[in-house]
Amino acid sequence: MSFPESFFAIAATSCLVALVIVLTKNLHGRFTLDSDHGIQKFHVAPTPRVGGLAVVAALVVGAFTAGADEQAILFPLLLAAVPAFAFGIAEDLTKKVSVTRRLVATLCSGVLAWQLTGIALDHLDLAPVDFILQWLPAAVILTAFAAGGIANAVNMIDGFNGLAGGALVIMFGALGLVAFQVDDVVLASVCWAFAAAFAGFLAINFPAGKIFLGDGGAYLGGFALAWLAILLPERNTAVSPWVSLLICAYPVMELIFSIARRRYREHHPGAADRLHLHSLVHARVVRHFVPADRPTLRNAAVSPLMWLFALVPAGFAQFVWHSRSQCLAVVLLTSAAYLLCYLRLVRFRWPWSSASAALDNAEALDRV
Repeated sequence: MSFPESFFAIAATSCLVALVIVLTKNLHGRFTLDSDHGIQKFHVAPTPRVGGLAVVAALVVGAFTAGADEQAILFPLLLAAVPAFAFGIAEDLTKKVSVTRRLVATLCSGVLAWQLTGIALDHLDLAPVDFILQWLPAAVILTAFAAGGIANAVNMIDGFNGLAGGALVIMFGALGLVAFQVDDVVLASVCWAFAAAFAGFLAINFPAGKIFLGDGGAYLGGFALAWLAILLPERNTAVSPWVSLLICAYPVMELIFSIARRRYREHHPGAADRLHLHSLVHARVVRHFVPADRPTLRNAAVSPLMWLFALVPAGFAQFVWHSRSQCLAVVLLTSAAYLLCYLRLVRFRWPWSSASAALDNAEALDRV
């Protein structure tokens, strides 16, 4: 799997299966099409939302053609991902699986991964916490919540053409680069295999949005990202566990901030709204530069801007992976940048700007 030809084959499989799904949508559309009506819908026509099937097909091909060392990681990972993917794809097909059931499924995937491998998140380079994590149940619970949290975080950023898929390619690629730097070529190859699978899907998804990742694909990608992020410091003691948080910072920030925002507004944490950062970028940035008669282009234009929130911390991770303090510093800086951008879009001004400037900006926006 370490050869470029293998990654190309994985990407090609994902792309081909996604294309077949698009071309045959008239046959399965009554089950697979995503309506263009809803509070978080920004596409203009019903679209297949089972792109996760293309990713799974590519990963299965990659797993069976991989070397023995890569298979030792891939097969348990894919088996553990079954609950998360199954409940996600069930929601894609039926639209009747509750947020709570999907959350529980992702937590179960985290527990199943521990059962299959014996690996749990047992240290965070914080002495009091590490002492607690020596108690196996605590380590397993933290592992499950890390897996479930990141899986749901990735699903949360899946709102525009290419957004989640592109972010996953960046984050899987970054994990692989850190693994490669510490000579863990096997783990690097597995990370890049996942990056290739999502890149193949992205070729059909972005920019035209012919197919969507869906809950199944988002939960699969998020769970796999979480598990590989756990494996990286567990397999390589020179790597700080906090570099995993740094690489996954963008979806994690979106999840935490969204839960806090909804609780503050007395909404259910799982309730849909249009107040995600990517939704605000679409409404208050992209619409100024892309004509209203190009809705698909407006949709796609959001993703490159949001990819920066994944790319910047992933880039810093390549230089600070060995240092807990440096990783935490970059996480805090990234979080501050996220919050400042959010406040700017919500209040029409930077926090240090005057209220009159905010009013002028709001009135100017209303006139557009």
